[in-house]
This record gives sequence, structure tokens and C-alpha cells, in this order.
Amino acid sequence: MSEQDKEAEKGGFVENHLMKTRQVLICESIDQKMAKRTIAQLLALAAESSDDITLFLNSQGGHVEAGDSIHDIIKFIEPKVRIIGTGWVASAGTHIFLAAEKENRLCLPNTRFLIHQPSGGVGGKVTDIAIQAEQIEIMRKRLARIIAEASGQPLKRVMQDIDRDHWMDTKEALEYGILGRVINSYQDL
Repeated sequence: MSEQDKEAEKGGFVENHLMKTRQVLICESIDQKMAKRTIAQLLALAAESSDDITLFLNSQGGHVEAGDSIHDIIKFIEPKVRIIGTGWVASAGTHIFLAAEKENRLCLPNTRFLIHQPSGGVGGKVTDIAIQAEQIEIMRKRLARIIAEASGQPLKRVMQDIDRDHWMDTKEALEYGILGRVINSYQDL
């Protein structure tokens, strides 16, 4: 058996064990491929039972619409989804994190959070650039509303805070309302 086959077999074992224990892992950039996998796991677990699901999240962010899909599915399914941030929860990762109810938004002590406005590679004809810029502004306002509703912050403050990268440690994320609580061990759940 090749090393690649051994790694794939180990990966299958880990993924199967996580599914049996109703745990989902996002530890990568957010794109359509990982969104499809994550949504499939969440839907499969929801179809199996209405027992709680734990999602571990460590992501630098990525594609907003892929994050939207995961965010919306977390809210759509019947089981309660508890999200545990670790490492960094940034950009579209924060958007996913905010899908859980505040009491189910947890993190480990060294987690950092990032909120900011969406960005994108704008190019093409002048009229296309104008359309893309308008769509980014619409997305920025929508994401700011979601952050404001989930955190309890005034929309005006969120709009100012996301104008630039706004990094937060766990204490700042708690004060801001993004985070429900910090945990140190499995027993803290």
C-alpha cells in the first residue's frame, strides 16, 4: 500500500469517527468544495437524528457565498450546532461562527477573530467593474447586519469596524458579543 493510500485510509477512519460522534471539522480555507463537504456532513447528521452537532472551526476565511451556504444550513437544520473556534476564526469563518446561537459559540483560549468587509478581484470592462463594486457594497451591508444582529452591536459601529481588518482576541470577542464563552477542555462543554 502506498503512503498516499495509507493517508487516505487514515483520513477515512478519522472522518468516520467524527461523524459517529456527531462532530464536523472545518480547518481550511472556505471554498465551494469544502462547503459541499461540510453541508453534506451537516445534512447527513441532521437526517440521522436531532441530537446536537459540534463543529470545530479554524479558518482564515475565503469565499463569502460558500460561507453563506454553511451559515444558512447551520440555521436550517433541526439539530443544535455548537461551534468551537480554535486557532483563528476569520472573515467568512466568522460568518460561519455567527450562525450558532450565542450560547453555542465557544472557543479555545488562543483563538483570534477577524471581521472585515468583503473584498474581491474586480476586473473587466468599466461597466462590469461598477456592477461588481455595487455587489460588494450590498454584500458588505448584509454581512454587517448579520454581525450586528448576532453580536448585539449597533449597525453603525459594525460598519465602522469592518472598514478595515478588525482583529479580536478572546476577551475582545466576548466583549464585542461575537463569542459566547471561552473553554479550556472538553469538560467545560
